Amino acid sequence: MNWLKASPKYVVLTAVVLCTLFPVYWMLVIATQRDIFSKVSILPSSLTLEHVIDIFTKDNYMLPLANSFTITVTSLLIVLVFGLSSAYVLGRRTFRVAYKNTLLVWILLVRVLPPITFALPLYIMMNDAGLLSTKLPIILAHVLVNLPLVIWFMMAFFYSVPEEIEESARMDGASEFVIYSKVILPLVLPGIAAVTILSFMASWNEYLYSVIFIQSPGDFTIPLKLATLNSEQELTEWGKVASGGLVSVIPVLLTAVFMQKHLMNGLTAGAVKE
Repeated sequence: MNWLKASPKYVVLTAVVLCTLFPVYWMLVIATQRDIFSKVSILPSSLTLEHVIDIFTKDNYMLPLANSFTITVTSLLIVLVFGLSSAYVLGRRTFRVAYKNTLLVWILLVRVLPPITFALPLYIMMNDAGLLSTKLPIILAHVLVNLPLVIWFMMAFFYSVPEEIEESARMDGASEFVIYSKVILPLVLPGIAAVTILSFMASWNEYLYSVIFIQSPGDFTIPLKLATLNSEQELTEWGKVASGGLVSVIPVLLTAVFMQKHLMNGLTAGAVKE
């Protein structure tokens, strides 16, 4: 009778999974249905790849994909380089940082405050520097959004690494950089994988700063391109929007799958023998 006790749990889990996956399935239905306004049903009545083909042939969807990929990967690399090193210094007791608690509060405020708070200062700075016509403002905006997340998230991982590991490496003559890059980082790979996925998703889907800083259609990112997929009558072309949304999910899924492998490897990457 154990299955009777477990059945309510599986019913709830099944309902949660269906509710989570239904928006993706509905996008798939809209993207593959020829005329979504004549007859809308749960099961598509007329399958077609016309909308998927049109976003690449007529709307040049490959350019926003390339722009989003360039901006996301560039900002992610900057965030990981500076975020991991900052979290290592702030999260290890061996480092004495002046006004550490105050600094942590300011870093947290950057994450807590609404992103629109920093839009005007960034716009003025980039305008005065003459950089609004480049991708640099949007890259720096993404760094601003994700850097506090990486620092606060990774501090807990660095703090949990036993200090005996560092002391053993120092006794063997390892420098601080070698300890950080060759000893500590392999032990926190699970955290790095998780924060990479979160930062990639946040940057890939970012819309607010794209609207503010991107001025040329040639620099459009995916969220901005999807928002401007209108017909000649200024009507939203839902088939193309759904197709573009499905295509934009693929890089996120690939990143999650790729980092999941590293996440599992990181769980057994390092061990301390007593």
